[in-house]
Amino acid sequence: MQPAPRELFSYRKYWASRFGTAPFLPMSKEEMDALGWDSCDIIIVTGDAYVDHPSFGMAIIGRVLEAQGFRVGMIAQPDWRATEDFARLGKPNLFFGITAGNMDSMVNRYTSDRRIRSDDAYTPGGEGGKRPDRSVIVYSQRVREAFSDVPIVIGGIEASLRRIAHFDYWSEKVRRSVLLDAKADLLVYGNGERQIVEIAHRLAKGASIAEINDLRGTAFVRQAVPDGWTEIDSTTIDEPGPLNPPVDPYAANDARSKAAMAAAANGPAAVISETAGAPTENTATASAPACSTATQQPVTRVVKFHRHVPKADRAQSVIRMPSFEAVRDDPVLYAHASRILHLESNPGNARALVQRHGNVDVWLNPPPIPLTMKEMDAIYELPYRRVPHPIYGEQKGTNKIPAYEMIRFSIAIQRGCFGGCTFCSITEHEGRIIQNRSENSIIKEIETIRDSVPGFTGVISDLGGPTANMYRLACKSREIESACRKPSCVYPGICPNLNTNHAPLINLYRRARALPGIKKILIGSGVRYDLAVESPEYVKELVQHHVGGYLKIAPEAIGEGPLSKMMKPGVGTYYRFKELFQKFSKEAGKEQYLIPYFIAAHPGTTDEDMLELALWLKQNGYRADQVQAFLPSPMATATAMWHSGKNPLRKVTHTSEAVHIPKGLKVRRLHKAFLRWHDANNWPILREALRRMGRADLIGPGKHHLIPAWQPLGTGDAHEGRRMPNGSRRQAVATSAPKAAAPDKRTGANQPQRFRTQHTGLKGVRLPRSK
Repeated sequence: MQPAPRELFSYRKYWASRFGTAPFLPMSKEEMDALGWDSCDIIIVTGDAYVDHPSFGMAIIGRVLEAQGFRVGMIAQPDWRATEDFARLGKPNLFFGITAGNMDSMVNRYTSDRRIRSDDAYTPGGEGGKRPDRSVIVYSQRVREAFSDVPIVIGGIEASLRRIAHFDYWSEKVRRSVLLDAKADLLVYGNGERQIVEIAHRLAKGASIAEINDLRGTAFVRQAVPDGWTEIDSTTIDEPGPLNPPVDPYAANDARSKAAMAAAANGPAAVISETAGAPTENTATASAPACSTATQQPVTRVVKFHRHVPKADRAQSVIRMPSFEAVRDDPVLYAHASRILHLESNPGNARALVQRHGNVDVWLNPPPIPLTMKEMDAIYELPYRRVPHPIYGEQKGTNKIPAYEMIRFSIAIQRGCFGGCTFCSITEHEGRIIQNRSENSIIKEIETIRDSVPGFTGVISDLGGPTANMYRLACKSREIESACRKPSCVYPGICPNLNTNHAPLINLYRRARALPGIKKILIGSGVRYDLAVESPEYVKELVQHHVGGYLKIAPEAIGEGPLSKMMKPGVGTYYRFKELFQKFSKEAGKEQYLIPYFIAAHPGTTDEDMLELALWLKQNGYRADQVQAFLPSPMATATAMWHSGKNPLRKVTHTSEAVHIPKGLKVRRLHKAFLRWHDANNWPILREALRRMGRADLIGPGKHHLIPAWQPLGTGDAHEGRRMPNGSRRQAVATSAPKAAAPDKRTGANQPQRFRTQHTGLKGVRLPRSK
């Protein structure tokens, strides 16, 4: 393993740095000719339109490599049905870098109900269908067809979340590592700057791609564990209980069956030698896990697994996870593997992981070391043009790239998230250690936007990141941080070792809004309100200066059942934040509203939980506009719950805690209908459910009822799930009626105000009808 990472910009620049900085990374031979290039050193293939902005991953990687002196070309949204587009820039000297883009291509293409979306925010005009399903695999195949001898390095969110065997919601099965399906040489996971720079420089010095196997944050294929490594069976770290059925002694009529019996009797130190046909004992490292069955996973050597490994040997130890075949066939083993992966996610103590796929091993080195503040500043201060490539024309009409319009005036101030929400994959990709930029670097970027970005009107749309208010928050002790194996720093309560001082963020806000030419600094990232209530001064600063009428927060649920499976705080914390929000809004003389988000059909959610939430929404005057059910994304902890019905937040066995999974289209529609209790189209399905649940007392005209017994003419057919075929949110966005509503003349019950739709910059937000 590489002992310590080099400082990102300390490498001697590659000779091609003499060509200088390109206005845009070239997308055609003509642009290369204009730059004086005869070839590219590295070519990046992406599923997104090319926008030279630091909110787009391919732009960051391209500019970081360019800063190292390499000539980097860009192939954006190529036609994957043939190889012509992939050969557009010629053959690269070093390697192809392939990414699906800023979003997983399957999430980008399909809703949580597996319907095809009609649009794609990362394509000009929002046009859908410009990238293939599982883009990383398809792009890699086309590149290999065009240039069979060029190394392929895959990365980005899609590859990162598919680095081991993973449950694929769209095909309802466990798929093997994308590294094998893409037939790539190397997979980069997490924040990729360190890995990609080191890979480029090593290849430039003549190293073979097959020799690069010691970089953190990479995965590759091996035939077997090399000598000198201590192999640890994952089931000794977190034993999942009996894994294999007992061997039938009457079936032991051949050498392999007898060997299987011997392996079962002798425990994890005995496995089958395919060549000898019987178990042998040996202390050499092997290429198959003890936790997979002998008949499923033939090997040629025998393993002696170690339960306790001295700390000094951790750098040379590897954890053998259940094989692909084992987790494919046993959902409990899948949950166990997910738990092990998340336990080994802290760069300070994580060990290498290995998982057998057929006759090869997929080897995962530990996660990358987080970037320093100096490195973060240097990355975000590279010469981005902050606009789409000229090939897309002026950003008007059908040329507009929706995702760019959303972020063109936003600024990333940090990476990472230590929240640990089980439905979210940010931690699996960016890690839970916060990587921050300096205040001076952020101010410099605001000034750059003010002075150079076309169309800037003085409003910064966001200073944030994965969350709005984790800037400069970290563990009080570096030693404790590096040793910690908790999945969250804020659940079930805020860790006493976590520094929750929001003063640096408050100072940043004040300095930013004091800049000449800056009229408003908005906060568009979601606020982690359980952290915010620890600093009332921050809430005051946020509410009185940086909210544009509405503030997004994410309770996600109110019942303890689903909240415990999401690892989210209780509703009491929401009430405390709401109290502060309303207090400081009133002090400022502003009428402002909270926009709470909720998820339907999350693991652990029952019909009773959704009914409780519907009653809470009505009681508090909230109306959910657009809703969407939980989407099981690859590698998320909640996805392991969804697939296995077990809780991987605790030790997993066949008899361990079972999690209620609201599967099936009918159940998911019902849960979404509860969130939109006020929509008459949902009343028939809700009436049926309430009667089945023994809660027919909630059907009637009173204010204590959830829905009426009568049905308006022309409603009731387009219930939730059919009403909006192109739902585009994973959550429910609720808006409150700002004033007390008058009694309805027909029922006598207090009804929420009528709403009209108005564009506010927040999709799905509704404003009260003008009088």
